[in-house]
Amino acid sequence: MTNPFRRRSAADLTPRAKVGVFALLLAWTFVVLFPIYWLVVTSFKTPYQVDKGPFYVPFVDFQPTLDAWRYILVELGNDTLRPYLNTVVVGVTSSVIALAMGSLAAYALVRFTYRPRIGLIALGIGCVALSFVGIALGAPPAIVVAAAIGVFAILAQTIGRRFRRSLANSDIAFWLISQRILPPIAVAIPLYVLFQQVGILDNIVALVVTYVATNLPIVIWLMRDYFSAFPRELEESAAVDGASVYRIVRSIVLPISVPGLVATFLIVLIFAWNEFLIALVLTSANAQTMPLQVAAQNATRGPQWWAMSVLILIMIAPVVAMAVVLERYITRGLLIGALKG
Repeated sequence: MTNPFRRRSAADLTPRAKVGVFALLLAWTFVVLFPIYWLVVTSFKTPYQVDKGPFYVPFVDFQPTLDAWRYILVELGNDTLRPYLNTVVVGVTSSVIALAMGSLAAYALVRFTYRPRIGLIALGIGCVALSFVGIALGAPPAIVVAAAIGVFAILAQTIGRRFRRSLANSDIAFWLISQRILPPIAVAIPLYVLFQQVGILDNIVALVVTYVATNLPIVIWLMRDYFSAFPRELEESAAVDGASVYRIVRSIVLPISVPGLVATFLIVLIFAWNEFLIALVLTSANAQTMPLQVAAQNATRGPQWWAMSVLILIMIAPVVAMAVVLERYITRGLLIGALKG
């Protein structure tokens, strides 16, 4: 009797099944690539051709023109270059920082055991809240912070020992990923007030800090699954040979984890690259990013689809090129968690 669950290859299919699979793949390819094709075609249309369309095939339905490209890259050259550079700097910087911090935190959650007491955590949150209240009331920040640290140390040594209930590594990981459940609009206004008081509103530093905080849980969650599938025997062998934990991470874990790191980096880069709401709240002109520049083309005369198409194409081009170049690493990195066990 033939095992219905055995692994089959494309060569095992009947000719009719191969034709059906090929037709489905072609249909799905059309669905995926047609929006990109429509962006390219629209970028070479005039406003009249966009309004009187639809026209699908250049040189057949309409005569293509470079007016939209000239308008975006030449007439609005500085207004396009500034948000583009901001997007590159903010996206790459925040993704690299989030990847560096998140991958180390994920490794620690997999290889080390943590038992933080809930009571001590509550005391720490309370002291931080009191320090903010003191600063808001006009007290010197340095004195308030020193007093908060002192109060926490005293309380931790006295009543802190009475707390018994603690959290496990899985609880910490779940708490981290739960931060992504919070709607961005819920923190947009507090972030605006915070950065306004600090004096870095409409600054790429504010965007980098915010994107690192929002993407850090994703990095930790993805890399945690990746490190869980990593063979512990390699680390144990290095430890027997006298390698420290830092040497093991630097020389063994990180080089072998390149596929997972690349895949995770690209995911968080896309999140930072396309983010709109936080950038809309925290920036106005100097730190404006490309998503805001695209939305700005919806002017009083209505949506300028030809200009939007040009901006979107030059916006997604680096990410698409990066995904094509790093495709083999991305595939291995995304599938490693599914192959565990």
